Amino acid sequence: MNEHSAKPHPLDHVVLPVVNIDLARERLGKLGFTVAADARHPFGTENACVFFADKTYLEPLGIASREESEASARQGNVFTARNRAFRFRCGEEGLSAVAFGTEDAGRAHRSFVGSGSSAGDMLQFSRPMKMPDGSETMAGFKLAFAAELRAPDFFLFCVERINPLPADRGALETHANGVTGIAEIALCAPDPSAFAAFVSLATAQSAVEKTGFGVNIAAPNAKISLMTPEGLEAYFEIAVASADRGLRGRAILFAVTDLAVTEAHLAANGVTYTRKNNRILVKPAPGQGTLFAFEETR
Repeated sequence: MNEHSAKPHPLDHVVLPVVNIDLARERLGKLGFTVAADARHPFGTENACVFFADKTYLEPLGIASREESEASARQGNVFTARNRAFRFRCGEEGLSAVAFGTEDAGRAHRSFVGSGSSAGDMLQFSRPMKMPDGSETMAGFKLAFAAELRAPDFFLFCVERINPLPADRGALETHANGVTGIAEIALCAPDPSAFAAFVSLATAQSAVEKTGFGVNIAAPNAKISLMTPEGLEAYFEIAVASADRGLRGRAILFAVTDLAVTEAHLAANGVTYTRKNNRILVKPAPGQGTLFAFEETR
Protein backbone atom coordinates (compact mmCIF):
# COMPACT_ATOMS: atom_id res chain seq x y z
CA MET A 1 0.00 0.00 0.00
CA ASN A 2 1.60 3.30 -0.94
CA GLU A 3 1.53 6.48 1.15
CA HIS A 4 -1.44 7.86 -0.75
CA SER A 5 -3.74 4.86 -0.78
CA ALA A 6 -4.61 4.81 2.92
CA LYS A 7 -8.18 3.83 3.74
CA PRO A 8 -10.35 6.92 4.26
CA HIS A 9 -10.07 8.07 7.88
CA PRO A 10 -13.29 8.05 9.92
CA LEU A 11 -14.20 10.92 12.22
CA ASP A 12 -12.78 10.10 15.66
CA HIS A 13 -13.53 13.09 17.86
CA VAL A 14 -14.00 16.84 18.09
CA VAL A 15 -11.93 19.10 20.36
CA LEU A 16 -13.93 21.76 22.22
CA PRO A 17 -11.84 24.19 24.30
CA VAL A 18 -13.92 25.19 27.34
CA VAL A 19 -13.45 27.65 30.21
CA ASN A 20 -13.15 24.76 32.64
CA ILE A 21 -14.08 21.11 32.88
CA ASP A 22 -16.55 21.50 35.79
CA LEU A 23 -18.57 24.00 33.77
CA ALA A 24 -18.46 21.67 30.72
CA ARG A 25 -19.66 18.73 32.82
CA GLU A 26 -22.56 20.79 34.17
CA ARG A 27 -23.57 22.19 30.77
CA LEU A 28 -23.26 18.88 28.89
CA GLY A 29 -25.21 17.10 31.62
CA LYS A 30 -27.99 19.68 31.32
CA LEU A 31 -28.07 19.04 27.55
CA GLY A 32 -28.67 15.35 28.27
CA PHE A 33 -25.22 13.90 27.65
CA THR A 34 -23.54 11.27 29.83
CA VAL A 35 -20.07 12.63 30.62
CA ALA A 36 -17.11 10.35 31.36
CA ALA A 37 -14.83 10.85 34.36
CA ASP A 38 -12.27 13.65 34.16
CA ALA A 39 -8.98 12.59 32.62
CA ARG A 40 -5.69 14.42 32.70
CA HIS A 41 -3.12 14.57 29.91
CA PRO A 42 0.56 14.35 30.84
CA PHE A 43 1.12 17.86 29.37
CA GLY A 44 -1.18 20.06 31.44
CA THR A 45 -4.57 19.75 29.73
CA GLU A 46 -7.59 17.73 30.87
CA ASN A 47 -10.87 16.50 29.43
CA ALA A 48 -14.24 14.98 30.32
CA CYS A 49 -15.31 13.16 27.18
CA VAL A 50 -18.75 12.32 25.81
CA PHE A 51 -18.72 8.97 23.98
CA PHE A 52 -21.27 7.92 21.36
CA ALA A 53 -22.57 4.59 20.10
CA ASP A 54 -21.09 5.34 16.64
CA LYS A 55 -17.62 5.36 18.32
CA THR A 56 -17.07 9.10 17.86
CA TYR A 57 -16.79 11.41 20.85
CA LEU A 58 -16.59 14.99 22.08
CA GLU A 59 -13.47 16.15 23.89
CA PRO A 60 -14.21 19.22 26.01
CA LEU A 61 -10.69 20.47 26.74
CA GLY A 62 -9.69 22.35 29.87
CA ILE A 63 -6.34 23.48 31.24
CA ALA A 64 -5.38 21.64 34.43
CA SER A 65 -1.96 23.26 34.81
CA ARG A 66 -1.15 26.39 32.86
CA GLU A 67 2.55 26.00 33.72
CA GLU A 68 2.75 22.43 32.36
CA SER A 69 0.70 23.33 29.31
CA GLU A 70 2.83 26.40 28.50
CA ALA A 71 6.08 24.47 29.05
CA SER A 72 4.99 21.64 26.74
CA ALA A 73 3.93 24.16 24.05
CA ARG A 74 7.36 25.80 24.22
CA GLN A 75 8.95 22.35 23.83
CA GLY A 76 7.08 21.76 20.56
CA ASN A 77 3.90 19.99 21.68
CA VAL A 78 1.56 20.88 18.78
CA PHE A 79 -1.60 20.00 20.74
CA THR A 80 -0.96 22.41 23.61
CA ALA A 81 0.58 25.08 21.36
CA ARG A 82 -2.48 25.15 19.10
CA ASN A 83 -4.80 25.13 22.11
CA ARG A 84 -2.94 28.12 23.58
CA ALA A 85 -3.06 30.00 20.26
CA PHE A 86 -6.78 29.27 19.82
CA ARG A 87 -7.65 30.57 23.28
CA PHE A 88 -5.55 33.69 22.73
CA ARG A 89 -7.20 34.52 19.40
CA CYS A 90 -10.74 33.22 19.82
CA GLY A 91 -11.45 33.15 23.56
CA GLU A 92 -11.73 30.30 26.04
CA GLU A 93 -14.53 28.42 24.21
CA GLY A 94 -14.96 27.03 20.72
CA LEU A 95 -14.35 24.19 18.28
CA SER A 96 -10.61 24.16 17.64
CA ALA A 97 -9.84 20.80 16.02
CA VAL A 98 -11.29 17.69 14.41
CA ALA A 99 -9.54 14.34 14.80
CA PHE A 100 -9.75 11.38 12.42
CA GLY A 101 -8.92 7.76 13.16
CA THR A 102 -5.99 6.04 11.50
CA GLU A 103 -4.25 2.67 11.79
CA ASP A 104 -0.92 4.33 11.02
CA ALA A 105 -0.24 7.80 12.41
CA GLY A 106 3.29 7.63 10.97
CA ARG A 107 1.94 7.33 7.46
CA ALA A 108 -0.51 10.20 8.07
CA HIS A 109 2.37 12.34 9.35
CA ARG A 110 4.48 11.58 6.25
CA SER A 111 1.51 12.47 4.07
CA PHE A 112 1.10 15.82 5.89
CA VAL A 113 4.84 16.57 5.64
CA GLY A 114 4.90 15.62 1.95
CA SER A 115 2.08 18.03 1.12
CA GLY A 116 3.51 20.88 3.19
CA SER A 117 0.62 20.65 5.69
CA SER A 118 2.32 19.22 8.77
CA ALA A 119 1.78 21.29 11.92
CA GLY A 120 4.87 19.83 13.61
CA ASP A 121 6.18 16.71 15.33
CA MET A 122 4.03 13.71 16.09
CA LEU A 123 2.91 13.28 19.69
CA GLN A 124 2.75 9.98 21.55
CA PHE A 125 1.34 9.72 25.08
CA SER A 126 -0.75 7.56 27.38
CA ARG A 127 -3.14 8.42 30.16
CA PRO A 128 -5.27 6.47 32.66
CA MET A 129 -8.97 6.22 31.85
CA LYS A 130 -11.59 5.47 34.49
CA MET A 131 -14.59 3.34 33.50
CA PRO A 132 -18.09 3.69 35.04
CA ASP A 133 -17.58 0.43 37.00
CA GLY A 134 -14.55 1.95 38.72
CA SER A 135 -11.97 -0.03 36.75
CA GLU A 136 -9.04 1.81 35.20
CA THR A 137 -7.28 1.24 31.90
CA MET A 138 -4.33 2.93 30.20
CA ALA A 139 -5.23 4.59 26.91
CA GLY A 140 -2.32 5.19 24.50
CA PHE A 141 -2.32 7.54 21.53
CA LYS A 142 -0.14 8.61 18.60
CA LEU A 143 -1.15 11.88 16.96
CA ALA A 144 -0.14 13.35 13.59
CA PHE A 145 -1.05 17.01 13.06
CA ALA A 146 -2.08 18.94 9.95
CA ALA A 147 -2.43 22.71 9.75
CA GLU A 148 -3.08 25.37 7.16
CA LEU A 149 -1.26 28.71 7.38
CA ARG A 150 -4.43 30.44 6.20
CA ALA A 151 -6.41 28.87 9.07
CA PRO A 152 -4.64 29.77 12.33
CA ASP A 153 -7.78 29.14 14.42
CA PHE A 154 -8.34 25.53 13.40
CA PHE A 155 -6.35 22.32 12.90
CA LEU A 156 -6.84 18.66 12.04
CA PHE A 157 -5.10 15.57 13.30
CA CYS A 158 -5.07 11.81 12.91
CA VAL A 159 -5.09 9.60 15.97
CA GLU A 160 -3.82 6.04 16.22
CA ARG A 161 -4.75 4.12 19.37
CA ILE A 162 -1.88 2.08 20.77
CA ASN A 163 -4.02 0.60 23.51
CA PRO A 164 -7.60 0.96 22.30
CA LEU A 165 -10.30 2.35 24.53
CA PRO A 166 -12.47 -0.44 25.94
CA ALA A 167 -14.93 -1.69 23.32
CA ASP A 168 -17.74 -1.93 25.86
CA ARG A 169 -18.52 1.61 26.90
CA GLY A 170 -22.27 0.99 26.80
CA ALA A 171 -23.06 2.93 29.97
CA LEU A 172 -21.12 5.96 28.70
CA GLU A 173 -22.67 5.77 25.21
CA THR A 174 -26.28 6.03 26.43
CA HIS A 175 -27.56 9.61 26.59
CA ALA A 176 -30.81 10.98 28.00
CA ASN A 177 -31.17 13.25 24.95
CA GLY A 178 -31.18 10.25 22.59
CA VAL A 179 -27.98 11.15 20.74
CA THR A 180 -26.42 8.16 18.95
CA GLY A 181 -23.53 9.90 17.20
CA ILE A 182 -22.15 12.79 15.18
CA ALA A 183 -23.66 13.25 11.72
CA GLU A 184 -21.86 16.39 10.57
CA ILE A 185 -19.21 18.93 11.53
CA ALA A 186 -19.76 22.40 10.05
CA LEU A 187 -16.71 24.51 9.26
CA CYS A 188 -16.96 28.02 7.87
CA ALA A 189 -14.83 30.15 5.55
CA PRO A 190 -15.55 32.98 3.09
CA ASP A 191 -14.16 30.71 0.33
CA PRO A 192 -14.76 27.13 1.54
CA SER A 193 -13.29 25.45 -1.54
CA ALA A 194 -9.90 26.98 -0.67
CA PHE A 195 -9.69 24.52 2.24
CA ALA A 196 -11.08 21.41 0.53
CA ALA A 197 -7.64 19.92 -0.19
CA PHE A 198 -6.58 20.44 3.45
CA VAL A 199 -9.62 18.58 4.84
CA SER A 200 -9.37 15.89 2.14
CA LEU A 201 -5.78 15.25 3.18
CA ALA A 202 -6.72 14.62 6.82
CA THR A 203 -9.66 12.38 5.89
CA ALA A 204 -7.60 10.54 3.22
CA GLN A 205 -10.68 11.07 1.09
CA SER A 206 -10.28 12.93 -2.20
CA ALA A 207 -13.95 13.02 -3.26
CA VAL A 208 -15.36 16.52 -2.76
CA GLU A 209 -19.05 17.31 -3.31
CA LYS A 210 -19.90 20.88 -4.33
CA THR A 211 -22.98 22.38 -2.68
CA GLY A 212 -24.84 25.67 -3.04
CA PHE A 213 -22.98 26.97 0.01
CA GLY A 214 -19.54 25.38 -0.31
CA VAL A 215 -18.21 21.82 -0.33
CA ASN A 216 -18.80 18.58 1.58
CA ILE A 217 -16.22 15.91 2.29
CA ALA A 218 -17.57 12.56 3.41
CA ALA A 219 -15.54 10.77 6.06
CA PRO A 220 -16.67 7.11 6.31
CA ASN A 221 -18.94 7.88 9.29
CA ALA A 222 -19.76 11.61 9.12
CA LYS A 223 -19.94 14.59 6.82
CA ILE A 224 -17.49 17.48 7.05
CA SER A 225 -19.21 20.57 5.60
CA LEU A 226 -17.17 23.57 4.57
CA MET A 227 -19.63 26.39 4.11
CA THR A 228 -19.84 30.13 3.53
CA PRO A 229 -21.22 32.46 6.23
CA GLU A 230 -24.49 32.45 4.23
CA GLY A 231 -24.65 28.66 4.44
CA LEU A 232 -24.00 28.73 8.16
CA GLU A 233 -26.84 31.22 8.58
CA ALA A 234 -29.20 29.12 6.45
CA TYR A 235 -28.54 25.78 8.15
CA PHE A 236 -27.60 26.71 11.69
CA GLU A 237 -28.83 30.30 12.20
CA ILE A 238 -25.30 31.40 13.09
CA ALA A 239 -24.37 34.90 12.01
CA VAL A 240 -20.64 35.38 11.40
CA ALA A 241 -18.91 38.35 9.84
CA SER A 242 -18.04 37.58 6.22
CA ALA A 243 -14.80 39.49 6.83
CA ASP A 244 -13.81 36.69 9.26
CA ARG A 245 -10.98 35.13 7.24
CA GLY A 246 -9.60 31.63 7.51
CA LEU A 247 -11.40 28.43 8.49
CA ARG A 248 -13.34 28.12 11.74
CA GLY A 249 -15.17 25.24 13.41
CA ARG A 250 -18.75 26.43 13.92
CA ALA A 251 -21.26 23.64 14.66
CA ILE A 252 -21.81 19.95 15.40
CA LEU A 253 -24.90 18.13 14.13
CA PHE A 254 -25.85 15.13 16.27
CA ALA A 255 -27.95 12.17 15.14
CA VAL A 256 -30.83 11.29 17.45
CA THR A 257 -33.39 8.48 17.27
CA ASP A 258 -36.38 10.61 18.30
CA LEU A 259 -36.29 14.41 18.21
CA ALA A 260 -39.32 14.61 20.54
CA VAL A 261 -37.25 12.92 23.27
CA THR A 262 -34.43 15.40 22.74
CA GLU A 263 -36.81 18.35 22.82
CA ALA A 264 -38.57 17.13 25.96
CA HIS A 265 -35.24 16.71 27.74
CA LEU A 266 -34.00 20.18 26.79
CA ALA A 267 -37.31 21.77 27.80
CA ALA A 268 -37.35 19.94 31.15
CA ASN A 269 -33.84 21.23 31.89
CA GLY A 270 -34.63 24.81 30.94
CA VAL A 271 -32.25 24.80 27.97
CA THR A 272 -33.03 27.53 25.42
CA TYR A 273 -33.29 26.18 21.86
CA THR A 274 -34.90 26.95 18.52
CA ARG A 275 -36.52 24.71 15.90
CA LYS A 276 -35.35 25.09 12.32
CA ASN A 277 -36.99 22.80 9.77
CA ASN A 278 -36.39 19.33 11.24
CA ARG A 279 -33.58 20.37 13.56
CA ILE A 280 -33.19 21.60 17.10
CA LEU A 281 -30.48 24.24 17.51
CA VAL A 282 -28.80 25.09 20.81
CA LYS A 283 -26.57 28.16 20.73
CA PRO A 284 -23.17 28.02 22.46
CA ALA A 285 -23.14 28.58 26.22
CA PRO A 286 -20.21 28.38 28.65
CA GLY A 287 -18.99 24.79 28.87
CA GLN A 288 -20.46 23.84 25.48
CA GLY A 289 -17.84 25.23 23.12
CA THR A 290 -19.88 25.55 19.93
CA LEU A 291 -23.40 25.38 18.48
CA PHE A 292 -25.09 21.98 18.87
CA ALA A 293 -27.77 20.87 16.40
CA PHE A 294 -29.90 17.72 16.72
CA GLU A 295 -31.61 15.88 13.88
CA GLU A 296 -33.41 12.55 13.58
CA THR A 297 -31.56 9.88 11.65
CA ARG A 298 -33.42 8.78 8.55
